[in-house]
Amino acid sequence: MRMLFQHLNSLSRTESDMCGIAGLVGCEDVKQRLYDALLVLQHRGQDAAGIMTCDEGKVFLRKSNGLVRDVFRKSHMERLSGCMGIGHVRYPTAGCSSSAEAQPFFVNSPLGVSLAHNGNLTNADQLQEELFLSDRRHINTTSDSEVLLNVFAHELDEVLRGRDGLSPDDVFTAISAVHRRCRGAYAAVAMIAGYGVVGFRDPNGIRPLCFGKIQEGGEQPDWMIASESVALVSQGYELDRDVAPGEAVFIDTSGRCHTQQCAQDSQLSPCIFEHVYLARPDSVTDEVSVYRARLRMGEALASKIQRLRPEHDIDVVMPIPDSGRTAAIALAKSLGVHFREGFIKNRYIGRTFIMPGQEQRRRSVRHKLNPVESEFRDRVVCLVDDSIVRGTTCSQIIQMARDAGASKVYFCSAAPPVRFPNVYGIDMPAPEELIAHGKTTEEVQEHIGADWLGYQDLNDLIDCSRFDNSMITRFDCSVFDGDYVTGDIDDVYIRRLSAERSDQAKQARENGDSAHGDDRLTDLSN
Repeated sequence: MRMLFQHLNSLSRTESDMCGIAGLVGCEDVKQRLYDALLVLQHRGQDAAGIMTCDEGKVFLRKSNGLVRDVFRKSHMERLSGCMGIGHVRYPTAGCSSSAEAQPFFVNSPLGVSLAHNGNLTNADQLQEELFLSDRRHINTTSDSEVLLNVFAHELDEVLRGRDGLSPDDVFTAISAVHRRCRGAYAAVAMIAGYGVVGFRDPNGIRPLCFGKIQEGGEQPDWMIASESVALVSQGYELDRDVAPGEAVFIDTSGRCHTQQCAQDSQLSPCIFEHVYLARPDSVTDEVSVYRARLRMGEALASKIQRLRPEHDIDVVMPIPDSGRTAAIALAKSLGVHFREGFIKNRYIGRTFIMPGQEQRRRSVRHKLNPVESEFRDRVVCLVDDSIVRGTTCSQIIQMARDAGASKVYFCSAAPPVRFPNVYGIDMPAPEELIAHGKTTEEVQEHIGADWLGYQDLNDLIDCSRFDNSMITRFDCSVFDGDYVTGDIDDVYIRRLSAERSDQAKQARENGDSAHGDDRLTDLSN
């Protein structure tokens, strides 16, 4: 059996990437509200989308590659019936862009369980072996989200042991077992056919998850669980709070909300990159306003410039749209210089640092941004971006600014140097493809062609990000300092990750992937 497992597992397992998830219970128009929630969460995933609903014990699925507006047509929406459901948007995984990897995933036993997941299990290989050899469950894709689903389904089956009925305590007992077995980052929503939707978050609270309700007549409110608060408030839901690390929130089909702490040891250690780049600025994550955190990042950068270059000659501050804008506004105001929009963005191009292949990223930057030449001519320009990952984008943008007539081009990053890979659900490149890996600030400055380069200090970034919530005693800052909060990441893991994430490895997998997959509406009736 072990030799068979090793043969089946010979293909590299992929991790899940930055995604957006949502779960709803109670409303008659659940499919429309899930669709609208995924539209608002589109920034968290532009590669694939999926919705699964449940109607009287039958579940209905539509998922495929593409943007939300392209995946769901009228005919699909008409068949997504029911008063509860879950949805997912995905960025490309490290290993496969097939629509078979799109979520939600579904297993028939027990009861019929579906799951959508944001994050990455760092022990997915071990879990898959346990599922195959001990739990007698087979994994059909290379996604660790399917691993998480099967672990949860197995533990739920163990709790039920063939008996009928399901209580909230049964759900919480199963999730407690999930926490004991799984390591890494996971914010998930799972739907149990005929019973309800549960959202749960890993014991470190690395990836975000919140929930809230809307009262529209009747005795019980409608509930939503989602990656970001903006998915709720944009549809009139009242944000209740964030799901705590290790906590589970179960909404039953009657609209009753049950919560329980399911992890023995938990601490709030959210990913700080959510505040830098990932989350929408109008979201509130772990009680921290993302917009105000980014304003503070700009103010902190201005203080650093005034400290290091008190006689600076900056004429104008310009953001790299869109995620650099908030920090740039605050930086310009603090320095007392003009703020200008120097680049106009084509909003139909995805985020470039996640795009496969260096050449594709280079072409994309020119298609994505176009300079307003009158704002550059004969000026000393300070460009502000949220972060510098590969350096491909910023080096081209700096050259575009020079070509537009800038006399000098300074570059400021609202984040510290990104020197280490992310292992908790962001598909950053291999360490050797990170421009700051093993380089000094001066070396990066020379490489990107800036006249001066300023990075945010890590302590300042931490202060900016937890200003609204003193209960956050620690962030996951591993991309900046190499300190992984789960404590299970070693050089062997990083080397394997590097081999899987390199441009060459991704291109080889891309060439072998099917472009089709399961993009049809599926009736998964029990």
